[in-house]
Amino acid sequence: MNVEETYDIVIIGAGHAGCEAALAAARLGFETIMFTVSMDSVALMPCNPNIGGSSKGHLVREIDALGGEMGKNIDKTYIQSKMLNVSKGPAVHSLRAQADKVEYTKQMRLTLMREPHLTLRQAEVTELLTEEVVGGSAGNNDTEKSSSSNGEIHRRVTGVKTYSGAVYHAKAVVLCTGVYLKARCIYGDTIYETGPNGLMAATGLSASLEASGVHLRRFKTGTPPRIDKKSVDFSKMAEQKGDEHIQPFSFTNKEEDIWREQISCWLTYTNEETHQVIKDNIDRSPLYSGVIHGTGPRYCPSIEDKIMKFPDKDRHQLFLEPEGEFTDEMYLDGMSSSMPEDVQYRMVHSVPGLEHAKIVRPAYAIEYDCISATSLKPSLESKVVDGLFSAGQMNGSSGYEEAGAQGLIAGINAARLLSGKEPVVLSRADGYIGVLIDDLVTKETAEPYRMMTSRAEYRLLLRQDNADLRLTDIGHEIGLIDDARYELFSKKREIITSEIERLKNTFVGANKHLQEFLEEKGSMPIATRVSLADILKRPEMSYNDIVSLGKLADQVYGKNNGQAEEGESCEGGFGGEIEIPEELDRNEIVRQIEIQIKYEGYIDRQHAQVEHMRKLEEKKIPQDIDYSEVRNLRIEARQKLEKIRPESIGQASRISGVSPADISMLMLYLKN
Repeated sequence: MNVEETYDIVIIGAGHAGCEAALAAARLGFETIMFTVSMDSVALMPCNPNIGGSSKGHLVREIDALGGEMGKNIDKTYIQSKMLNVSKGPAVHSLRAQADKVEYTKQMRLTLMREPHLTLRQAEVTELLTEEVVGGSAGNNDTEKSSSSNGEIHRRVTGVKTYSGAVYHAKAVVLCTGVYLKARCIYGDTIYETGPNGLMAATGLSASLEASGVHLRRFKTGTPPRIDKKSVDFSKMAEQKGDEHIQPFSFTNKEEDIWREQISCWLTYTNEETHQVIKDNIDRSPLYSGVIHGTGPRYCPSIEDKIMKFPDKDRHQLFLEPEGEFTDEMYLDGMSSSMPEDVQYRMVHSVPGLEHAKIVRPAYAIEYDCISATSLKPSLESKVVDGLFSAGQMNGSSGYEEAGAQGLIAGINAARLLSGKEPVVLSRADGYIGVLIDDLVTKETAEPYRMMTSRAEYRLLLRQDNADLRLTDIGHEIGLIDDARYELFSKKREIITSEIERLKNTFVGANKHLQEFLEEKGSMPIATRVSLADILKRPEMSYNDIVSLGKLADQVYGKNNGQAEEGESCEGGFGGEIEIPEELDRNEIVRQIEIQIKYEGYIDRQHAQVEHMRKLEEKKIPQDIDYSEVRNLRIEARQKLEKIRPESIGQASRISGVSPADISMLMLYLKN
């Protein structure tokens, strides 16, 4: 008598990973159903309601370049936008936007519900349905051979069952459970068996996953108290305004499309009194009393961790940030905690500007079940159960952006599995998404993983400004970038390429009028014939300066008579004002021209490094290799290789505990 339905793909969880996975699968034409314990948790931001930030901004722009939704949604719903690290090089420039928390959820939910091939269902999934097979696959044809099978008996997903007993048949399932699996929220001695924000936890699925051979572990994260804006004295804080000029996250938008009035954030600091309150009550912290068993994030620690681990610091930054346009709740970024409620009040009241603050929601830590992503293939499909994919915090990562990136790839690859196509696997040279997933599936993460620019060895190539140039071709080939968008992108790329070529092949000499122009710009005079590109390489020169210099050269030499001083070239004119369709963002194009010319030497050097590593990635390792037969492998290396089962020599070389000598022995074995 129970409900029984059939879909192509099931998505478990409707957080940032689930949203991207569901949209990708549905937009690729597969009937998809997404389950959530509450419709109120769709694209929820239970922690800080912001998107982007250092390295995370790169991920969001890459999601957009591949055809994902996160960038478009934050462009619709931001209340403050800021480009970080602008005093540093373009490789680490990172866009960050504060979102209207409620509006972000509302807009994403609306997008999901309007997707033709996507069904949303509020229900708790309690059981993963699988079957034993020999050979088979989760693909369209049951006689197809599985990439993970060599005639051995293994498991394959067939669907899921909910708490009510309803059965949903499917050929692929994507786990995007976030922090909901057997979740419990903790502050002091207060423990709730719930998910974030008091939403229901998912208590039944963990046992089913383990019964299917999926090993689970316990991680924890936390969130700070929310403060009532009316009780804050802003005169004791430093105002933090957004940028005057807005950089969109989505390459489909321009500044004028999304510009709006912004809301300020505020900066204050902890002090000795704050630190003393924490030290005096550290024995009451669940982190130190043994109540919390899960491992927390190294790079987003609780305030009590900061105080105890960095005793030499006399203060820590706190940012008071609005949670939305139509609420007085404010997020106290930097004071994540699991201290008892009374201690939280004393901590907050010790901070300048918060002496009389009222706490709307206390801070809490949350523990949850997740997996080690080393049990996944680079496609994010399980090595244990065919057709089972996993993304987001379920994989031991932290952050909305990391979750969205994994969800997008998992949704794409679930669809490609059913289509009989090869999975999409981005390399470390393709994007931060490639770095993120490779780190997760190759390296053991003993704590929640957070993306950072320092993790990317080719970060000068993987800038946020060129994410579309790197990934839009792939997004179009997958089918998530439509022809109209791709045509416009191709026009942009053509303009950038041709203009760079023109600047490299247009030369000027040491004419006195040009020398005077350079002197006005604080630039050294030229002693001999030089290209406009070489002049642009000077730090003080911008592309607009080069355009002005070219126009001046036209006046000096005569644009139409083709005459110039000996050794100079003015064919077609020096100015060469580029024509840019109004659908394209001129600022984006100019930025690309400047960066590619100014950093050309460094970029070429990184391309050479990428080519060397690519050769190692192309050396594939048979999946049925018996590492016990590889002579002279150290025991640790043999154990790690057997556990991870890397797909290439390149991936094997990045496994912790596998030395260059081990790689040499492995390559010798494969050669022989």
